[in-house]
Amino acid sequence: MPKPRYTQVSLEATPYYHCVSRCVRRAFLCGMDLSTGECFEHRRQWVEDKLFEFGNVFAIDICAYAVMSNHYHLVLHINRQQALAWSFDEVIHTWHRLFSGNLFSQRYCRGDLLHKSELATLKETVEIWRKRLMDISWFMRVLNESVARQANAEDQCSGRFWEGRFKSQALLDESAILTCMAYIDLNPIRAAIAEAPETSDYTSIKQRIHEMLHPEDASPDRKLFVFAGPINNNMPEGLPFQLSDYINLVEETGRTLRDDKRGYIHQNTPAILQRLNMNSKHWLYLTQHFESKLKGMVGSVHKLKLACEKLGYKRMPSFRSCAEFFT
Repeated sequence: MPKPRYTQVSLEATPYYHCVSRCVRRAFLCGMDLSTGECFEHRRQWVEDKLFEFGNVFAIDICAYAVMSNHYHLVLHINRQQALAWSFDEVIHTWHRLFSGNLFSQRYCRGDLLHKSELATLKETVEIWRKRLMDISWFMRVLNESVARQANAEDQCSGRFWEGRFKSQALLDESAILTCMAYIDLNPIRAAIAEAPETSDYTSIKQRIHEMLHPEDASPDRKLFVFAGPINNNMPEGLPFQLSDYINLVEETGRTLRDDKRGYIHQNTPAILQRLNMNSKHWLYLTQHFESKLKGMVGSVHKLKLACEKLGYKRMPSFRSCAEFFT
């Protein structure tokens, strides 16, 4: 039986999570329905637009994404510091960007004077909203509901568009984060719908490459979680890698995954893998089989044990796979 979502998330263990949502009822998120000839490619833009729209509302950073024909992948970073730094008023106004709030919050925003008991009730509610605004379940709920309503309206039908639960994996350390992000960014290449990362439409790697080459095109409304460089004492908030190293690694891996290329990574390329002490053969395997081989939580055995202790797990998921692939 699947575990409740709250038993799978521990900010003390990691703020990074891999999330996947898939369509049901032969529904098309995007792509071409060969049985009818109808094209749904425009829905890719829906997902990408909604992703950044809600990413600018929630205290959740988007590290990587890829929109495929009947599913999409995300790596999300829960920004707890951002949510805790929001003032009382900021939480209310942020929540009102998603929902109408309640009678007390509406009256407060109009400038009406609230009774002491009413204000106390509103303060309790605001703290609930603060937690929800850094909750991946609420983020995925809002994102999926929004896309589903658009798709159902276009299809002139009702009912489920997505599977009941989105899948999530806790990424416990640098190696797990790096591998999962590359697995996501290489999805179109593995599916043979793109030949190179820079031509992989509706992926984070294409956006990062474009912004690196054309910084004047970068939009503050479509911001991905930044690469802050290797971990050090003065490291700013961001992913613990150099952007150039990551792009080079994904580019080289993408070439390797093509059928007309030999299955290895050149020795001079994976400096980032050497720093993380990752075996290149394991890297190539996981960038093709990350979901099927690893379940629940991903990282070194040490990180896995710590996470299980914090979540109260008696058994460690994916223990053998983590022990095999991550040091």
